[in-house]
Amino acid sequence: MGLTLAEYHRLTPLPRPGGVLYVKPGARGFRDPVYDLLQKTVEPYGQKALDLNPGVGWGSLPLEGKMAVERLETSRAAFRCLTASGLKARLALPWEAEEGAYDLVVLALPAGRGSRYVEASLVAAARALRMGGRAYLAGDKNKGFERYFKEARRLLGYGEVVRREGPYRVALLEKEREAPPLPPLWQAFQAHLLGQAFTFRHLPGVFSAGKVDPASLLLLEALKGEVGDLRGRSVLDLGAGYGALTLPLARLGGAVTAVEDDWASVLSLKASLRANGLRASVLHSDVDEALTEGEGFDIIVTNPPFHVGGAVILDVAQAFVEAAAARLRPGGGFFLVANPFLKYEPLLEARFGGFKTLLVREYKVLFAAKEGGKP
Repeated sequence: MGLTLAEYHRLTPLPRPGGVLYVKPGARGFRDPVYDLLQKTVEPYGQKALDLNPGVGWGSLPLEGKMAVERLETSRAAFRCLTASGLKARLALPWEAEEGAYDLVVLALPAGRGSRYVEASLVAAARALRMGGRAYLAGDKNKGFERYFKEARRLLGYGEVVRREGPYRVALLEKEREAPPLPPLWQAFQAHLLGQAFTFRHLPGVFSAGKVDPASLLLLEALKGEVGDLRGRSVLDLGAGYGALTLPLARLGGAVTAVEDDWASVLSLKASLRANGLRASVLHSDVDEALTEGEGFDIIVTNPPFHVGGAVILDVAQAFVEAAAARLRPGGGFFLVANPFLKYEPLLEARFGGFKTLLVREYKVLFAAKEGGKP
Protein backbone atom coordinates (compact mmCIF):
# COMPACT_ATOMS: atom_id res chain seq x y z
CA MET A 1 0.00 0.00 0.00
CA GLY A 2 3.00 2.32 -0.42
CA LEU A 3 5.77 3.48 1.86
CA THR A 4 5.86 2.98 5.60
CA LEU A 5 6.97 5.96 7.68
CA ALA A 6 10.40 4.42 8.25
CA GLU A 7 10.80 3.91 4.49
CA TYR A 8 9.69 7.46 3.82
CA HIS A 9 12.22 8.95 6.23
CA ARG A 10 15.08 6.79 4.97
CA LEU A 11 17.53 8.53 2.63
CA THR A 12 18.62 6.62 -0.47
CA PRO A 13 22.25 7.01 -1.56
CA LEU A 14 23.03 7.23 -5.29
CA PRO A 15 26.58 7.14 -6.65
CA ARG A 16 28.03 10.40 -7.96
CA PRO A 17 31.57 11.48 -8.84
CA GLY A 18 33.47 11.82 -5.59
CA GLY A 19 30.74 10.51 -3.33
CA VAL A 20 27.01 9.86 -3.11
CA LEU A 21 23.88 11.92 -3.63
CA TYR A 22 21.08 11.24 -1.16
CA VAL A 23 17.46 11.41 -2.30
CA LYS A 24 14.09 10.58 -0.73
CA PRO A 25 10.37 10.77 -1.49
CA GLY A 26 9.06 14.30 -1.19
CA ALA A 27 12.45 15.95 -1.75
CA ARG A 28 12.37 17.75 -5.09
CA GLY A 29 15.09 17.95 -7.68
CA PHE A 30 15.72 14.35 -8.67
CA ARG A 31 13.99 12.65 -11.59
CA ASP A 32 12.57 16.06 -12.37
CA PRO A 33 13.00 17.07 -16.04
CA VAL A 34 13.76 20.70 -15.19
CA TYR A 35 16.57 19.72 -12.83
CA ASP A 36 17.75 17.04 -15.27
CA LEU A 37 18.12 19.57 -18.07
CA LEU A 38 19.84 22.02 -15.74
CA GLN A 39 22.25 19.30 -14.62
CA LYS A 40 23.19 18.59 -18.26
CA THR A 41 23.73 22.28 -19.04
CA VAL A 42 25.50 24.11 -16.20
CA GLU A 43 29.20 24.86 -16.52
CA PRO A 44 31.58 26.50 -14.04
CA TYR A 45 32.19 30.23 -14.26
CA GLY A 46 34.38 32.09 -11.80
CA GLN A 47 35.12 30.97 -8.27
CA LYS A 48 31.85 31.05 -6.33
CA ALA A 49 28.37 29.77 -7.21
CA LEU A 50 24.95 29.93 -5.57
CA ASP A 51 22.01 27.56 -6.09
CA LEU A 52 18.80 29.29 -5.03
CA ASN A 53 16.42 26.33 -5.39
CA PRO A 54 18.62 23.26 -5.07
CA GLY A 55 16.28 20.55 -3.84
CA VAL A 56 18.58 17.55 -3.34
CA GLY A 57 21.36 19.34 -5.25
CA TRP A 58 21.09 17.55 -8.59
CA GLY A 59 20.91 20.63 -10.83
CA SER A 60 24.15 22.26 -9.63
CA LEU A 61 26.02 19.02 -8.95
CA PRO A 62 28.36 19.40 -11.99
CA LEU A 63 29.82 22.53 -10.36
CA GLU A 64 30.87 20.63 -7.23
CA GLY A 65 34.65 20.39 -6.90
CA LYS A 66 35.18 22.94 -9.68
CA MET A 67 34.09 26.02 -7.73
CA ALA A 68 32.75 26.83 -4.28
CA VAL A 69 29.02 26.13 -4.34
CA GLU A 70 26.54 27.36 -1.73
CA ARG A 71 22.92 26.24 -1.68
CA LEU A 72 19.97 27.97 -0.01
CA GLU A 73 17.13 25.54 0.69
CA THR A 74 13.72 25.96 2.34
CA SER A 75 12.52 22.34 2.48
CA ARG A 76 13.52 20.31 5.51
CA ALA A 77 13.29 17.09 3.46
CA ALA A 78 15.62 18.43 0.76
CA PHE A 79 17.98 19.92 3.35
CA ARG A 80 18.33 16.51 5.00
CA CYS A 81 19.44 15.11 1.63
CA LEU A 82 21.89 17.96 0.97
CA THR A 83 23.62 17.65 4.32
CA ALA A 84 23.78 13.85 4.10
CA SER A 85 25.40 14.24 0.66
CA GLY A 86 28.07 16.53 2.10
CA LEU A 87 26.94 19.47 -0.06
CA LYS A 88 27.29 22.95 1.41
CA ALA A 89 23.81 24.24 2.21
CA ARG A 90 21.93 26.36 4.68
CA LEU A 91 18.26 26.75 5.54
CA ALA A 92 17.40 30.13 4.07
CA LEU A 93 15.07 31.92 1.70
CA PRO A 94 16.41 32.96 -1.72
CA TRP A 95 16.43 36.66 -0.86
CA GLU A 96 18.70 36.03 2.12
CA ALA A 97 21.70 35.47 -0.18
CA GLU A 98 24.72 37.73 0.26
CA GLU A 99 24.63 40.61 -2.22
CA GLY A 100 27.23 40.81 -4.99
CA ALA A 101 29.10 37.77 -3.68
CA TYR A 102 28.71 35.25 -6.50
CA ASP A 103 30.09 34.74 -10.00
CA LEU A 104 27.37 32.27 -10.94
CA VAL A 105 23.76 31.72 -9.82
CA VAL A 106 21.70 28.63 -10.64
CA LEU A 107 17.91 28.77 -10.37
CA ALA A 108 15.36 26.10 -11.22
CA LEU A 109 12.25 28.26 -11.37
CA PRO A 110 9.97 27.47 -8.40
CA ALA A 111 6.89 28.01 -10.55
CA GLY A 112 4.65 25.93 -8.29
CA ARG A 113 5.09 28.50 -5.51
CA GLY A 114 3.38 31.36 -7.35
CA SER A 115 4.52 34.42 -9.23
CA ARG A 116 5.41 36.51 -6.15
CA TYR A 117 7.86 33.90 -4.94
CA VAL A 118 9.40 33.42 -8.40
CA GLU A 119 9.76 37.16 -8.96
CA ALA A 120 11.37 37.65 -5.54
CA SER A 121 13.75 34.78 -6.37
CA LEU A 122 14.71 36.45 -9.64
CA VAL A 123 15.46 39.74 -7.87
CA ALA A 124 17.44 37.77 -5.28
CA ALA A 125 19.48 36.15 -8.07
CA ALA A 126 20.20 39.55 -9.63
CA ARG A 127 21.26 41.02 -6.29
CA ALA A 128 23.47 38.02 -5.41
CA LEU A 129 25.50 38.25 -8.64
CA ARG A 130 28.53 40.47 -9.04
CA MET A 131 28.54 42.71 -12.11
CA GLY A 132 29.41 40.52 -15.09
CA GLY A 133 28.28 37.39 -13.27
CA ARG A 134 26.15 34.77 -14.97
CA ALA A 135 22.87 33.04 -14.15
CA TYR A 136 21.39 29.75 -15.34
CA LEU A 137 17.60 29.77 -15.35
CA ALA A 138 15.67 26.52 -15.89
CA GLY A 139 11.96 25.96 -16.23
CA ASP A 140 8.95 24.67 -18.13
CA LYS A 141 7.39 26.77 -20.90
CA ASN A 142 3.99 25.47 -19.77
CA LYS A 143 4.62 26.92 -16.30
CA GLY A 144 5.60 30.46 -17.19
CA PHE A 145 9.22 30.06 -18.33
CA GLU A 146 8.97 32.63 -21.14
CA ARG A 147 7.45 35.24 -18.86
CA TYR A 148 10.02 34.69 -16.13
CA PHE A 149 12.90 34.63 -18.65
CA LYS A 150 11.72 37.99 -19.96
CA GLU A 151 11.67 39.35 -16.39
CA ALA A 152 15.16 37.95 -15.77
CA ARG A 153 16.48 39.75 -18.85
CA ARG A 154 14.90 42.98 -17.62
CA LEU A 155 16.68 42.54 -14.29
CA LEU A 156 20.04 41.33 -15.56
CA GLY A 157 20.58 42.24 -19.19
CA TYR A 158 21.69 39.91 -21.98
CA GLY A 159 20.38 36.35 -22.02
CA GLU A 160 19.50 33.54 -24.38
CA VAL A 161 17.98 30.06 -24.22
CA VAL A 162 20.89 27.64 -24.53
CA ARG A 163 19.10 24.28 -24.24
CA ARG A 164 15.68 22.88 -25.04
CA GLU A 165 14.13 19.47 -24.49
CA GLY A 166 10.41 19.25 -25.11
CA PRO A 167 8.74 22.02 -23.05
CA TYR A 168 11.81 22.41 -20.80
CA ARG A 169 14.28 25.25 -21.17
CA VAL A 170 17.59 26.45 -19.74
CA ALA A 171 18.66 30.05 -20.31
CA LEU A 172 22.03 31.68 -19.61
CA LEU A 173 22.10 35.37 -18.65
CA GLU A 174 24.78 37.90 -17.76
CA LYS A 175 24.44 40.71 -15.23
CA GLU A 176 24.88 44.04 -17.01
CA ARG A 177 23.00 46.43 -14.72
CA GLU A 178 22.48 47.15 -11.05
CA ALA A 179 19.79 45.07 -9.41
CA PRO A 180 16.67 46.70 -7.94
CA PRO A 181 15.71 46.45 -4.27
CA LEU A 182 13.69 43.49 -3.12
CA PRO A 183 9.92 43.83 -3.51
CA PRO A 184 7.77 43.91 -0.35
CA LEU A 185 7.73 40.38 1.01
CA TRP A 186 5.36 40.23 3.99
CA GLN A 187 1.61 40.36 3.47
CA ALA A 188 -1.34 39.96 5.83
CA PHE A 189 -5.01 39.09 5.63
CA GLN A 190 -7.85 38.59 8.08
CA ALA A 191 -10.20 35.63 8.38
CA HIS A 192 -13.05 34.56 10.62
CA LEU A 193 -12.71 30.94 11.75
CA LEU A 194 -15.08 29.22 14.18
CA GLY A 195 -16.63 32.61 14.90
CA GLN A 196 -13.32 34.26 15.82
CA ALA A 197 -11.22 36.83 13.97
CA PHE A 198 -7.61 36.04 13.06
CA THR A 199 -4.83 37.96 11.34
CA PHE A 200 -2.52 35.83 9.22
CA ARG A 201 0.89 37.11 8.15
CA HIS A 202 2.76 35.32 5.40
CA LEU A 203 5.71 35.40 3.04
CA PRO A 204 5.49 34.61 -0.69
CA GLY A 205 5.23 30.99 -1.72
CA VAL A 206 3.10 29.59 1.10
CA PHE A 207 0.10 27.40 0.35
CA SER A 208 -3.23 29.26 0.01
CA ALA A 209 -1.69 32.69 0.50
CA GLY A 210 -4.23 35.45 1.08
CA LYS A 211 -7.16 33.29 2.16
CA VAL A 212 -7.88 30.19 4.19
CA ASP A 213 -8.48 27.30 1.83
CA PRO A 214 -11.92 25.65 1.91
CA ALA A 215 -10.52 22.25 2.92
CA SER A 216 -9.12 23.71 6.14
CA LEU A 217 -12.43 25.44 6.83
CA LEU A 218 -14.28 22.13 6.46
CA LEU A 219 -11.84 20.32 8.75
CA LEU A 220 -12.28 22.96 11.45
CA GLU A 221 -16.06 22.65 11.19
CA ALA A 222 -15.90 18.87 11.53
CA LEU A 223 -13.46 18.96 14.44
CA LYS A 224 -15.51 21.54 16.34
CA GLY A 225 -18.61 19.36 15.97
CA GLU A 226 -16.81 16.18 16.99
CA VAL A 227 -14.57 17.46 19.81
CA GLY A 228 -15.57 20.93 20.96
CA ASP A 229 -13.34 22.24 23.74
CA LEU A 230 -9.63 21.43 23.35
CA ARG A 231 -8.49 22.57 26.79
CA GLY A 232 -6.14 20.03 28.30
CA ARG A 233 -5.64 18.25 24.97
CA SER A 234 -2.34 17.93 23.11
CA VAL A 235 -2.78 18.57 19.39
CA LEU A 236 -0.46 17.91 16.45
CA ASP A 237 -0.93 19.85 13.19
CA LEU A 238 0.86 17.85 10.47
CA GLY A 239 1.89 20.08 7.55
CA ALA A 240 0.74 23.24 9.28
CA GLY A 241 1.55 25.79 6.56
CA TYR A 242 1.10 29.36 7.77
CA GLY A 243 -1.25 28.22 10.53
CA ALA A 244 -4.80 28.09 9.15
CA LEU A 245 -5.47 25.20 11.53
CA THR A 246 -2.87 25.88 14.22
CA LEU A 247 -4.17 29.30 15.26
CA PRO A 248 -7.86 28.40 15.79
CA LEU A 249 -6.89 25.15 17.53
CA ALA A 250 -4.64 27.11 19.88
CA ARG A 251 -7.45 29.58 20.58
CA LEU A 252 -9.75 26.65 21.41
CA GLY A 253 -7.33 25.83 24.21
CA GLY A 254 -5.28 23.06 22.65
CA ALA A 255 -1.57 22.64 23.42
CA VAL A 256 -0.64 22.67 19.74
CA THR A 257 2.53 21.44 18.09
CA ALA A 258 2.82 22.42 14.43
CA VAL A 259 5.25 20.68 12.07
CA GLU A 260 5.99 22.01 8.59
CA ASP A 261 8.54 21.19 5.88
CA ASP A 262 8.70 24.65 4.26
CA TRP A 263 10.80 27.32 5.96
CA ALA A 264 8.80 30.26 4.53
CA SER A 265 5.65 28.71 6.02
CA VAL A 266 7.36 28.15 9.38
CA LEU A 267 8.36 31.83 9.55
CA SER A 268 4.84 32.85 8.49
CA LEU A 269 3.24 30.67 11.16
CA LYS A 270 5.45 32.10 13.88
CA ALA A 271 4.61 35.65 12.74
CA SER A 272 0.88 34.84 12.71
CA LEU A 273 1.02 33.43 16.23
CA ARG A 274 2.71 36.62 17.46
CA ALA A 275 0.16 38.80 15.63
CA ASN A 276 -2.69 37.04 17.43
CA GLY A 277 -1.10 36.67 20.85
CA LEU A 278 -1.24 32.87 20.64
CA ARG A 279 1.27 30.17 21.56
CA ALA A 280 2.20 26.90 19.84
CA SER A 281 5.34 24.87 19.35
CA VAL A 282 6.44 25.31 15.71
CA LEU A 283 8.98 22.89 14.24
CA HIS A 284 10.66 22.82 10.85
CA SER A 285 10.21 19.14 10.13
CA ASP A 286 10.20 16.51 7.41
CA VAL A 287 6.77 15.14 8.40
CA ASP A 288 7.37 14.15 12.08
CA GLU A 289 11.18 13.76 12.15
CA ALA A 290 11.66 16.85 14.35
CA LEU A 291 9.49 15.37 17.12
CA THR A 292 11.09 13.47 19.96
CA GLU A 293 10.99 9.68 19.93
CA GLY A 294 7.79 8.37 21.45
CA GLU A 295 6.09 11.80 21.60
CA GLY A 296 2.32 11.34 21.38
CA PHE A 297 -0.81 13.47 20.98
CA ASP A 298 -4.50 13.33 21.86
CA ILE A 299 -5.64 14.84 18.57
CA ILE A 300 -3.88 15.00 15.21
CA VAL A 301 -5.11 17.05 12.26
CA THR A 302 -3.85 17.32 8.72
CA ASN A 303 -4.66 18.93 5.40
CA PRO A 304 -1.96 16.94 3.59
CA PRO A 305 -0.17 17.94 0.40
CA PHE A 306 -1.06 16.09 -2.79
CA HIS A 307 -0.75 16.44 -6.53
CA VAL A 308 -2.99 14.69 -9.03
CA GLY A 309 -0.95 11.94 -10.63
CA GLY A 310 2.17 12.91 -8.66
CA ALA A 311 3.33 9.77 -6.88
CA VAL A 312 6.04 11.54 -4.89
CA ILE A 313 3.61 14.01 -3.36
CA LEU A 314 1.11 11.24 -2.62
CA ASP A 315 3.92 9.43 -0.82
CA VAL A 316 4.21 12.49 1.42
CA ALA A 317 0.49 12.48 2.17
CA GLN A 318 0.64 8.78 2.99
CA ALA A 319 3.58 9.46 5.31
CA PHE A 320 1.31 11.89 7.18
CA VAL A 321 -1.17 9.08 7.81
CA GLU A 322 1.62 6.76 8.94
CA ALA A 323 2.92 9.47 11.31
CA ALA A 324 -0.56 10.01 12.74
CA ALA A 325 -0.94 6.29 13.41
CA ALA A 326 2.42 6.26 15.18
CA ARG A 327 1.93 9.47 17.19
CA LEU A 328 -1.72 9.20 18.27
CA ARG A 329 -2.29 8.19 21.88
CA PRO A 330 -4.81 5.46 22.75
CA GLY A 331 -8.28 6.96 22.66
CA GLY A 332 -7.07 9.83 20.50
CA GLY A 333 -8.56 11.01 17.22
CA PHE A 334 -7.10 11.74 13.78
CA PHE A 335 -8.81 14.21 11.42
CA LEU A 336 -7.84 14.31 7.73
CA VAL A 337 -9.32 16.46 4.97
CA ALA A 338 -8.81 15.54 1.32
CA ASN A 339 -10.25 15.68 -2.16
CA PRO A 340 -12.99 13.06 -2.53
CA PHE A 341 -11.15 11.17 -5.29
CA LEU A 342 -8.09 10.47 -3.10
CA LYS A 343 -8.54 7.03 -1.56
CA TYR A 344 -7.29 7.39 2.00
CA GLU A 345 -10.04 5.13 3.34
CA PRO A 346 -8.17 1.81 2.77
CA LEU A 347 -5.08 3.22 4.45
CA LEU A 348 -7.07 4.41 7.47
CA GLU A 349 -8.79 1.05 7.64
CA ALA A 350 -5.45 -0.73 7.60
CA ARG A 351 -3.65 1.56 10.06
CA PHE A 352 -6.48 2.29 12.52
CA GLY A 353 -8.86 -0.64 12.04
CA GLY A 354 -11.66 1.65 10.95
CA PHE A 355 -12.74 5.22 10.18
CA LYS A 356 -15.80 7.34 9.58
CA THR A 357 -16.61 10.14 7.17
CA LEU A 358 -17.63 13.26 9.07
CA LEU A 359 -18.39 15.73 6.26
CA VAL A 360 -18.42 15.67 2.46
CA ARG A 361 -18.78 18.78 0.33
CA GLU A 362 -16.15 19.98 -2.11
CA TYR A 363 -13.76 18.05 0.16
CA LYS A 364 -14.21 15.20 2.63
CA VAL A 365 -13.21 14.99 6.28
CA LEU A 366 -12.25 11.54 7.53
CA PHE A 367 -11.88 10.57 11.18
CA ALA A 368 -10.05 7.62 12.73
CA ALA A 369 -9.67 6.77 16.43
CA LYS A 370 -6.84 4.91 18.12
CA GLU A 371 -8.05 1.61 19.56
CA GLY A 372 -11.64 2.53 18.88
CA GLY A 373 -11.77 5.49 21.26
CA LYS A 374 -13.11 8.97 20.65
CA PRO A 375 -11.12 12.16 21.27
